[in-house]
Amino acid sequence: MKTHKALAYFLLLQLHGSLLAEQKERPPNVVILMADDLGYHDLSSYGHPKIKTPVLDRLAKEGVKLTSFYAGATVCTPSRMALLTGAYPTRLGWSKGVIGHIMKKGQGLSPDALTMPEIFKAAGYRTAMFGKWHLGDEPPLRPHRQGFETTFYLNKSNNQTKELWRDDEVIENPFTNRLLSERFTNEAIKFIESNRDHPFFLYLPHTAPHFPLEAHPDWKGTSQFGVFGDVVEELDHRIGQILDTLKEADLEKNTIVVFLSDNGPEPLTRASRADPFRGKKWSALEGGTRVPCIIRHPGLIPPDWESAALISAIDLLPSLAHACGIDLQQYSQGNPIIDGLNVWPTLQDNKEVTHPRQDLLYWHGSDGFQAIRKGSWKLFLNRRHAGLKGAGPALFNLEKDLQEKLDVSMEHPVKVAALKKLAELRLSEIEKNKVALGGTK
Repeated sequence: MKTHKALAYFLLLQLHGSLLAEQKERPPNVVILMADDLGYHDLSSYGHPKIKTPVLDRLAKEGVKLTSFYAGATVCTPSRMALLTGAYPTRLGWSKGVIGHIMKKGQGLSPDALTMPEIFKAAGYRTAMFGKWHLGDEPPLRPHRQGFETTFYLNKSNNQTKELWRDDEVIENPFTNRLLSERFTNEAIKFIESNRDHPFFLYLPHTAPHFPLEAHPDWKGTSQFGVFGDVVEELDHRIGQILDTLKEADLEKNTIVVFLSDNGPEPLTRASRADPFRGKKWSALEGGTRVPCIIRHPGLIPPDWESAALISAIDLLPSLAHACGIDLQQYSQGNPIIDGLNVWPTLQDNKEVTHPRQDLLYWHGSDGFQAIRKGSWKLFLNRRHAGLKGAGPALFNLEKDLQEKLDVSMEHPVKVAALKKLAELRLSEIEKNKVALGGTK
C-alpha cells in the first residue's frame, strides 16, 4: 500500500514538474490595445490637466512610457496596415486616404501581405481581433482571412457604417455607438478567460474616441472635459478591465501589453490635443503621428521609466516577435520586406545595444510623402507642407523646436542635402519592393 502511495506521489511530482516546465517555457501572450484618434496630450500621464486616466497612468508606472513614438501613418487605414505588417503603407500599395474616403471601393490590405496575426498563429498562438478593422470590406480582405481566428468588428470607422460583424456575417444593424467600448471589451475578456491555458495574440483596436462622440450612460457627464473626456475616461476603465482579467487569470506576468493610438487627433474633434506639437490627423507635422505608447512586460521591461528613443508602430512586429521567440525569417520569404526594426533591447533599457532606428519617413494622409526625420533633425522637402510660406525645404531641430516653427535649412545646407538623399534612397528601395493594394488585381 505504501509502495502504491509512494509511486502515486512520485508520478504526481513528475506531473507537477512537467507542468511547471511547460509553464516556464510557454511564450508570452501579446495584447495590443489601440485608441482611435487619441492625441499625444489626451492622457493624464501625457500631460492633460482635466482628463483622468488612472489605469493607463498605472500601466506607464509598471512599464515604459514612450515619448517619441510614431503611429504607422497619419490616418486610420494605412496606420493599421503598418502596425499589422511592420511595413510602411506605401510598400503595401497605399497612396492616400482611408477605406470609405478617397480610397477606391473594394481596396484594402493585400492578402499577399504577411500580418502579425498570421505570424503568431503559425507560431502556435490563438489569435483574436475585437474592434475597428478598416483594412478592407470585401471577403478576401476581412480580418478572419488575414490571420485572426476570432473576430467581432466594424469594417470601417463608426461614422462610416452601422454594421457590426462576426467573420462574414452582419450580426447587428444598427449598432449602438455609445456601447461599443463595453462590447469590444467584454468579447476580449471572454477570449482571455477561454484561452488562459494557451498562448494568445489579442488585438483590441477601439473605436473611441473617434467621432461621433457619444458617452456611455454610466460615463455621461462624469469627466471634467465634456463628452470627449467622458469617452476617454470610459476607455481607460475598459482597459483596466482587460488588465484585471489578465491578473485574475494569473497571466499578468507572462503577457506583453501594448497601448497606442492609431494617429493624432481628428481636426473635427476640437477637444482632442497633440500638445506640445503642431498638426493633427492627416498632417505630417509631429502632431499627426507622434502619439502615446505604453508597453509593459513585468520582469523583462523595467517599470516606471520613459524613453525618448525614435520608435514607430512598424517596429512592434519584429520587436514582439523577438520577445516571443519567433523567427521572422521563417515566415517572411516571398512576402513584402519588413521596414520595422527590433527595438526590444531599447524597451528593456539595455544600454549595451545601440538603438537601431535612426530615421523615419512621413506621409500626409492624402498628399503623399512629405518629410524625413533622422535623429533630432526633420526635413520637409516642401516648406508649405509644414505650413510655412515661400519655396524650398524646411529643416527643424526637434530637440529645440517641438512645434516645427523655426526653419534652420539655410544654416545647415549639408544636413538638408544629406536628409534629402537619404529620403530618396529609402523611397527608391520601397518602390522596387512593394505589392499592390488588395482589391486592385
